[in-house]
Amino acid sequence: MVELIVVLILVGILGAIGASRFFDGASFDVPTQAEQVRAMLRYAQKSAIARNTFVYVRFEENRISLCGTAPSGACAGNAQIPSPGGFYAADDASRSQCGAGSWYCLGKPSGVTWSRTPAPDWIRFDALGRPLLPSGGAGALSFTISSGRDSASISVAEETGYVQ
Repeated sequence: MVELIVVLILVGILGAIGASRFFDGASFDVPTQAEQVRAMLRYAQKSAIARNTFVYVRFEENRISLCGTAPSGACAGNAQIPSPGGFYAADDASRSQCGAGSWYCLGKPSGVTWSRTPAPDWIRFDALGRPLLPSGGAGALSFTISSGRDSASISVAEETGYVQ
């Protein structure tokens, strides 16, 4: 009987801890956002190779988007790189930050912060898939996504553009 009570107490404690993490949606935002950014960077690299031209990944305050032209102004019309399959992101952050359309754009969820090292406004992939910084040279990029106690890191290798 004592063993049964101890087991029930342990299951109750583990259930309380697990339930609090499960119902806290913010704990899922960081890994989800990190995977979406990794997929976007990989897609940008593959698109640059397939198109045999530059593809720009634009880092703005509340969104990350793919554009086919230099980021001196707004990315509009034919310059917007369409998302794979033409599907539009269904999350609220992307809808509110990216507007209508089928271009590849990710909005930043509330409570999530982004930081980059170095901190360029954009990075571009050339026709060989190499990442190029605004300074013109090839460069590595480290990207950190965090919210509260959770964080995830993304890196782009300097010469190969490998995203991990």
